[in-house]
Amino acid sequence: MKRSPGGKLRVCWMLALTALGGGGAQADEIGCISTTFRLIGKNDKVCVSAFDDPKVPGVACHIAQAKTGGLGGTIGLAEDPSRFSIACRQIGPITADLGKLGENEEVYSDRTSIFFKKTHVYRTVDRKRNTLVYVAISDKLIDGSPQNSISTVPVMPWAAR
Repeated sequence: MKRSPGGKLRVCWMLALTALGGGGAQADEIGCISTTFRLIGKNDKVCVSAFDDPKVPGVACHIAQAKTGGLGGTIGLAEDPSRFSIACRQIGPITADLGKLGENEEVYSDRTSIFFKKTHVYRTVDRKRNTLVYVAISDKLIDGSPQNSISTVPVMPWAAR
């Protein structure tokens, strides 16, 4: 059976879109708050999501990100601004061996435009202070952004209940 050139192109396009998907932990959407009224399409908003560190059970992070509305945002073509905030906390006993955690490991990623822009959260370890450090940044293929946000989690003993 002969394949059409359009079929090959469609498969390549689907593979490219899959490759652009997020990596790291999966986030749970907590909720969104409208910030700007748009006459056509969705309003601009700030959305809060939560994710657990995949290699450090007992740590959860919440990230708030600006989302562009309007017609472009409604159909998924708008580029979200590089504005976000992150808060990470110890929510249970931390049993991971901090000595075995890598430097600057990506723990979360979210696509913020249809092409080439993502928000990433990286974890590093401040071994001297026994603290996990989470940094949220935005990147673009051509021109990154200096926008960032940081949160720290001191590793503390967890009382049994």
